[in-house]
Amino acid sequence: MVNIVFLNSARVDFDEKLDFAPLEALGSFTDYAESSEEDILERVKGQHVVITKEIPLCGELIMQFPSTVKLICEAGTGYNNIDLEAAKRKGIVVCNVPGYSTEAVAQLVITFMLNQSASMIPQQKMLENHDFTNFTHHLQVPHHEIQNKTLGILGAGTIGNQVIQIALALGMQVLTNTRTERVYENPRIRSVSLDELLEQSDFVSIHVPLTPETKHLIDKDRLGQMKPSAFLINTSRGSIIHESDLIEALQNKVIAGAALDVLEQEPPSLDNPLLYMDNVMLTPHVGWKCLESRQRLIELLSMNISAFMEGNPVNIVSP
Repeated sequence: MVNIVFLNSARVDFDEKLDFAPLEALGSFTDYAESSEEDILERVKGQHVVITKEIPLCGELIMQFPSTVKLICEAGTGYNNIDLEAAKRKGIVVCNVPGYSTEAVAQLVITFMLNQSASMIPQQKMLENHDFTNFTHHLQVPHHEIQNKTLGILGAGTIGNQVIQIALALGMQVLTNTRTERVYENPRIRSVSLDELLEQSDFVSIHVPLTPETKHLIDKDRLGQMKPSAFLINTSRGSIIHESDLIEALQNKVIAGAALDVLEQEPPSLDNPLLYMDNVMLTPHVGWKCLESRQRLIELLSMNISAFMEGNPVNIVSP
């Protein structure tokens, strides 16, 4: 029998609506709502599989794991919180769960674009301030179609490709930038350099993982390449954008606005200027939090573990 422990299940089951039956069916399943660093070593004793959701697992901690632990499952896509080299030295396989929130995150990106193109947030703020001149005078805010606008996709993986399909259905042109150049049959999609993508896109949407190479990839210089009318969207990881450079660019109207589901610090400090800027849309890292996405996550976690138990591991991110 396999022993499985979920160290911080409340991170995904915050509303207590998830069904853990797929994990319970695999063996002895134990879940803790949350675990401090001091709790972890005690709670992984005798366990074969450890599930975490964005808990920092440093090398020093992993090296103290008992020899029983053979698999660490990150309950999500990003795994920069886990020291992969330490896990490798300890003989522990690490896997993630890509694709569980593809639809939800892609829909959030499109929601951001539609709201930005119609200036929905500024219009609602005018109503809150009892400013009715949009009704009595003329429209005071930008308002345009997204058909034939250009969407730049930085990192055309699973989620990026889902965004592309919706964008094409809306009549957009798409530019992509990936590690290897791609050839697309659809003439409305082109693979381009990062420079060209930033210079030509009306919307830039980030879909790359956080790595040493992508940290602060979008900085002052990159922001300066974008159109003054362009919007930046990030549903990936906050640190891919140099946040202070973005704040400066937004304050100086270098770009028109930003829509951010992720920030460098989560939750943000209450003195973060992004919380109070009229040309910024913020959501509290909700892209993956739809009930359907979270239940899919549990099912895919069980499939990861089952495949590992059968000797055919999948979604391995270990070096």
